[in-house]
Amino acid sequence: MNVKTPIPKAKGFDNTLKLLKEGFYFLPKRRQELGSDMFETRLLGKKVVCMGGEEAAKVFYDNNLFKREGAAPAPLKKSLLGEGGAHGMDGESHKQRKRMFLSMMTPDRLEDFRRICIQTLDEKVSEWEKMDKVVFFDEMEEVLTRAGCEWAGVPLKEQEVKQRTKELGAMVDSFGGSISRFQAGKKARESQEKWLEDIIKSIRKGKLEVASYTPAYIIANHREMNGKLLDVNTAAVELNNVIRPLIATSYYLTFGAVALFEHPQVVQKVKEDKDNYSHMFAQEVRRFYPFAPAMAAKVKKDFTWHEYRFKKNMLVVLDIFGTNRHPNSWDQPDEFRPERFKNWKESPFSLIPQGGGDHYIGHRCAGEWMTVLVMRAFFNYISHYVSYTVPKQDLSYSLTRMPTVPKSGFVITEVKKTKSSTKELERTTKTETVMKS
Repeated sequence: MNVKTPIPKAKGFDNTLKLLKEGFYFLPKRRQELGSDMFETRLLGKKVVCMGGEEAAKVFYDNNLFKREGAAPAPLKKSLLGEGGAHGMDGESHKQRKRMFLSMMTPDRLEDFRRICIQTLDEKVSEWEKMDKVVFFDEMEEVLTRAGCEWAGVPLKEQEVKQRTKELGAMVDSFGGSISRFQAGKKARESQEKWLEDIIKSIRKGKLEVASYTPAYIIANHREMNGKLLDVNTAAVELNNVIRPLIATSYYLTFGAVALFEHPQVVQKVKEDKDNYSHMFAQEVRRFYPFAPAMAAKVKKDFTWHEYRFKKNMLVVLDIFGTNRHPNSWDQPDEFRPERFKNWKESPFSLIPQGGGDHYIGHRCAGEWMTVLVMRAFFNYISHYVSYTVPKQDLSYSLTRMPTVPKSGFVITEVKKTKSSTKELERTTKTETVMKS
């Protein structure tokens, strides 16, 4: 990690507008210009320390030094995260809430989700065969909405599918700084929470029976450290926070489909899956393509690091996009190369598209296992069972937009499915469930 002493300051009195304008470029560009992986700036009128790289991530995810309470911008709570959820908690209360989420992620339940996803995708592909063109990104959002609700024990009526898919997508799309997208995300969250509150109430009153291993049941019956049930709104927020991140996987799946098209030499490797190549491919998609640009936290107590004095309650921003491409951790980071993950000495702080550190006690996303599992299964399925044509289109994506996706949404035509038995489908798309701390 390269840190200048004293750490430099970015030009400009306040860089909020530049951040919104430059998007994913803002933090890596400033770090490069200033020649330091740590620098000071002002955002929303507040002094902020920005940093990037594996070493910075290791400090940032130290629960003894940083806290999440009060760090997320207030608008994100209204649209993306919800209020009262685990994202903004710290200490023992956070650990207990995190254990609630992790109890949903047993190997059997992860396998259930993979199976549901593949079955849902298989049904969708049958529909694609009758369509003139398919916008892959839009279809992935619907597939994951259907599969996510089924897995979570949330009843989803057929006439509700389009609405709930649109709402979940609007929430994920709300964090990039656009007023119109924020308003759409806020409206979507309000609708979703009302819907999920009714489901929580029905479960508690015995009017709706769901399996005891489903997130809907677990959250409806979860008790906090004081022994009380979650209030209905917080329970709805957390149930939403189970389903919504699954929909965000649509971005990675779309970028993965683009990667299969732009790097045809990997298609056969994904299909054969020698040495778990589909896992390497999924990891490289998550590393290479952009999703979350940064994460914020507040200093928990005064401490000194790299001769810089971090003061209590100071806001610190970690460059996630830049860390995933930091040259100290990754050889030729701007190249798409899945093979880099063969014999990779795994670090919980160099690959952080969904947070860093420990899944069990830290703020690393509990759904990360599900994301990788679904990506592997989908890419295996596509390489084995689907043929299609990729017409000429704009596959570029803007790094000034957060989140971002190929401008065309990745359009495919002339979709055809290989006719195979369900048993064969299960055999070739089943992926090893790996859970690591």
